[in-house]
Amino acid sequence: MFLFRMPKNQTFIIVALLLAFGLGLPSASRAEVPEIDWLELMPAEDLALLENLPEVEHEGDGPALLPDEIMTGRVVPEMNNTEGRIPGFVVPLKTTNDMKILEFFLVPYYGACIHVPPPPPNQIIHVRYPEGFKLQALYDAVWVEGKLVIDRTENDLGTSAYSIEAESVTLYQQ
Repeated sequence: MFLFRMPKNQTFIIVALLLAFGLGLPSASRAEVPEIDWLELMPAEDLALLENLPEVEHEGDGPALLPDEIMTGRVVPEMNNTEGRIPGFVVPLKTTNDMKILEFFLVPYYGACIHVPPPPPNQIIHVRYPEGFKLQALYDAVWVEGKLVIDRTENDLGTSAYSIEAESVTLYQQ
């Protein structure tokens, strides 16, 4: 579900972005809980910036960086207080001694914030889950269910523009 209409030729770009994020298309399962799409969290001007990025040259040291303008953390006000579930990957922020994850950044692709520069703030969600959960490996995707709110969180790993007090965190399955 998108918040604006796009020309047919741009649909391919959006599908390519979804696949690049490693999530594929949203599943039709669990219809009782609406799914939140990562692209719904980006205002139209940020999507336009992504669609018009110059070609990345793979010369020199280090990964390519996103333009500063996309890193401002603009949000979509209509997404505030949205109940739903969203898939993503975990970047642990707070764990217990027995390795239960209590607090984390949810990101749309594996390795974000750790192995590569962080995504834009509107593509990072700060999640608190006091019940905690264990994850076999950080490359395992999860579903996070709860109420999405606009709430900025900054730390050394990245900056998030949204947060969720999770009702549940489960292993991703389509």
